[in-house]
Amino acid sequence: MSSAPLIRDARHRAGLTQTALARRAGTSQSVVARWETGGAQPSLETLTRLIRVCGLELQTSLTETDPSEVSLIERNLALSSTERLDQLVRTVGFIRAGQASLARARASV
Repeated sequence: MSSAPLIRDARHRAGLTQTALARRAGTSQSVVARWETGGAQPSLETLTRLIRVCGLELQTSLTETDPSEVSLIERNLALSSTERLDQLVRTVGFIRAGQASLARARASV
């Protein structure tokens, strides 16, 4: 997972601007901006400190890998770019059909 959304979310929860977070963390606003956009990655130690100065704690844990996710990733990596695009088009069509069905069901209530 990228640290960018964690930093941005922590800053927003704390009600801080990038400048205020930078001041608390002892860095510059431009560095905070690069971290939040994914242009740079802070070390785990720095990330933990950034989250802490926002009044939050970063919790990490180890979990077992779900073998079904690995096989799904492997199957998708084996697809050509055309096959991936076709799969995306089918998925978007499926989602749109579901949204239309839900909208009809809500309208009939």
